[in-house]
Amino acid sequence: MAGHSKWANIQHRKGRQDAVRSKLFSKLAKEITVAAKMGDPDPDKNPRLRLAVKEAKSQSVPKDVITRAISKATGGDAESYDEIRYEGYAPGGVAVVVEALTDNRNRTASNVRSLFTKHGGNLGETGSVGFMFDRMGQVVYPASVGDADTVMEAAIEAGAEDVESDEETHVILCAGTDLNEVSTALEAALGEADSTKLIWKPNITNDLDLEGAEKVMRLINALEDDDDVQTVTANFEMSDEVMEALAG
Repeated sequence: MAGHSKWANIQHRKGRQDAVRSKLFSKLAKEITVAAKMGDPDPDKNPRLRLAVKEAKSQSVPKDVITRAISKATGGDAESYDEIRYEGYAPGGVAVVVEALTDNRNRTASNVRSLFTKHGGNLGETGSVGFMFDRMGQVVYPASVGDADTVMEAAIEAGAEDVESDEETHVILCAGTDLNEVSTALEAALGEADSTKLIWKPNITNDLDLEGAEKVMRLINALEDDDDVQTVTANFEMSDEVMEALAG
């Protein structure tokens, strides 16, 4: 069975490419600006900024875009963004966590609530589904970096908690508060990662058939298309067969 994170990787490879890529760059740049504004504009002195820059580079965000995003934070015209987390249910009882950065709380709340309602879900109170997820750090490497034993050894040495390996990737998990240190140690041992970020990892999952998966993905895609939304995480699982049918 595979869930939201694997499906997101398939989507990234298959398409929605140009428009999605532009939107992804914008969201990553916004996180860099917020991180730089909240702390030191030097990534070496600001762990959140360092992780934001690292993730942006792993997604091939141009260097000048990263530089402008940091410079924007130190200028007098930088917008002030609030970090907000929304929690709710998609069709079929799938739990959804939405993270947003917004300069207008009312607009974002209204948009998110409307999208949940339009696509058959329900927006709940903060904490209504959060207990179904653990806040963790995730570092992803391609399978070509080494075999599972090699990566597991490096991960344990770096202070990680778990490694999930398949034919395409090694996904290394650690406590959210340890991500900066663990990712730095892994980079020294294995080289630059494909992705380094904080995630909401489901500790309870909900299996979906094709019809259920289609309904949930319509909501997730609509939420991800909103300019204020940074990340969307859901606790569904679906078989490889359902995933192939959905991708087709």
